[in-house]
Amino acid sequence: MNEVRTLLEQFWISRETDKETYFRVKRDIPRFRKFLQEQLGWRLIQNEKLLKLEKIPAHAESFMGIREFQEIQDYCILCVVLIFLEDKEEQEQFLLSELVDFISLHLKRVMEVDWNSFSQRKSLVRALQYAEEKGMLKVYEGSSDHLSEGMGQEVLYENTGLSRYFAVGFLKDISGYQSWRDFEKESGEDSMQADTDRLRSRVNRIYRQLAVCPAIYWDGNEDTDALYLKNQRQWVEHYLDENLGGRLDVHKNAAFWMVEEDDTYGLVHPREAMLPELCCLVCSEIREKAEYETKRQEGEKIRLTENQLDRLILRCRRNWSEAWSKEYREMDEARLLQNVKEYMKNWMMLEQDGSHVWILPAAGKTSGFYPKDFKIKKGEDGEDE
Repeated sequence: MNEVRTLLEQFWISRETDKETYFRVKRDIPRFRKFLQEQLGWRLIQNEKLLKLEKIPAHAESFMGIREFQEIQDYCILCVVLIFLEDKEEQEQFLLSELVDFISLHLKRVMEVDWNSFSQRKSLVRALQYAEEKGMLKVYEGSSDHLSEGMGQEVLYENTGLSRYFAVGFLKDISGYQSWRDFEKESGEDSMQADTDRLRSRVNRIYRQLAVCPAIYWDGNEDTDALYLKNQRQWVEHYLDENLGGRLDVHKNAAFWMVEEDDTYGLVHPREAMLPELCCLVCSEIREKAEYETKRQEGEKIRLTENQLDRLILRCRRNWSEAWSKEYREMDEARLLQNVKEYMKNWMMLEQDGSHVWILPAAGKTSGFYPKDFKIKKGEDGEDE
């Protein structure tokens, strides 16, 4: 098995809950430690409780968040839960009511707290269940499942001690940072940096983007990351293939780390699910439109109005919905359009630009079609849609 992939796929590996994986990966660490440190520049936490690779991305992307969370307040509550657990001893037990009082006190500094609000109770449930799922909390009595219905229930928790490893440790004071952009500036190239530091930042940026993101893009021929990638392509592909498996595809304004269909890891596109399938159909429509109707812009991007993209998606539905699942056949148009566009954004195929969208090169890497003898639904005028 590829143990680097295991570290990439999992947030952390707990010895208590997955002892076999913990020791298997631990034994293999000397083989790939240098790759993690030099190419990726990531810190590996290794102790008697867990193994964790701090996967700091090169750039913030829209899909980089806790998948279960839906609101900003979900993250706010989780942060306060971490602060609460910081003062608790390992294996110390406490009641939900104690934790809720602590959350209420600290959240009041940044937002209005009203546990009569269904939305806030749902956020509390999501934060607590995420902490439980990650093993930071153990439930001894009760359940957080029904908190969304009201706050009159009690739950007995135990602190496992894992929460102290959740947040990334920074070497500099970040209390003055205002947004994610400040973190990117910190990890980017600075004119005051020594040449060796700038090169290290560039190397780490490129390997991180290829390892955990669908694509790496650049705008011009003078982009320093692109120049490094093209000049060192052989070594970049060598190190990634040796440790992760796959191949490097470099295009005019983009690069992709590709894995074979029978040797995948993590979340992949396309995969056997309805939404990826119909996105492949949409990408085929876009490629056809790009060939016959639309001139590609700088950076190999295609600019469409949002209405144009909507019509492409709905045309796919009219033509092929008989092959779709019941959920997507009957889904209302607004939700269908939202799901497709959100999926494409998450896979770096699409960028929103006001009333226009940019179709990015990743949309051209995959396409989908049904067999030629598949029955095409006819339009009202009798012509194929």
